[in-house]
Amino acid sequence: MAENSRFPFGHNWKKGPDEWDKTIIAVSPYVLKDLVLAPEGGPGEPEQSTVEQQNFKIRLAHSDERVNHASLLVQRMYSKKGYGVPGMKKMPDRITLMASQNDIVVGTITLGIDSGNGLLADENYKAEVDKLRADNRRVCELTKFAVDQARGSKRVLAALFHIAYIYGRVLQRQTDVVIEVTPKHAPFYRRMLGFEQMGEERLNSRVNTMGVLLRLEIGYVDQQIERWGGKTEQAHGTRSLYPYFFSKADEAGIAQRLLSGD
Repeated sequence: MAENSRFPFGHNWKKGPDEWDKTIIAVSPYVLKDLVLAPEGGPGEPEQSTVEQQNFKIRLAHSDERVNHASLLVQRMYSKKGYGVPGMKKMPDRITLMASQNDIVVGTITLGIDSGNGLLADENYKAEVDKLRADNRRVCELTKFAVDQARGSKRVLAALFHIAYIYGRVLQRQTDVVIEVTPKHAPFYRRMLGFEQMGEERLNSRVNTMGVLLRLEIGYVDQQIERWGGKTEQAHGTRSLYPYFFSKADEAGIAQRLLSGD
């Protein structure tokens, strides 16, 4: 990539190509207990973790090598559930984030922007997405979400979602996010993040299983981050992922780093 190349979704990246692979944020939680995501997508039992296991970094998977690592994680985690999924490709209107611990990829998520090329959700739910467009909503989508459940904690989940939120909401002014999930996993997204179902169950040919479209108004995410972000000490008994999000002050700092290229 040449100097002064374009930042994802139209922002200028002010530094050289190696800057793409710099860490967006490194997290070293001081709390040594965390709740891990159980295999079926629900909360697990509290598990004791070491400081080393809790350290993780969020990076932009821009290089071919990083995209390949993220793709391998998605394929491995999906295949465990019997789903086939094609490899990931770099696209100008999508970014892929990856979480790593000790240089091992433990989580990934891809954010797509409705920039004229359409969304993957259009394949099965175009009428529903078009209704949002007709209401002048700015729609983005989350795809290729996978976390190694032997390593990934709620902090990893929340960090991936929050950085995706910063790209979509703070930098791109999106109003809504959609995601296609299996009906079995839909309750997790409704309970932990506030998604609502939009449309009936349909066959998702990309993974050859039944899926359902969920929608989340990003204004609701704003409110939840304002209320809960960074307040993990208050998370006990709260069936929500938002206390594991960054605080608003941290969010502003991350957004500024992304804009300035620091």
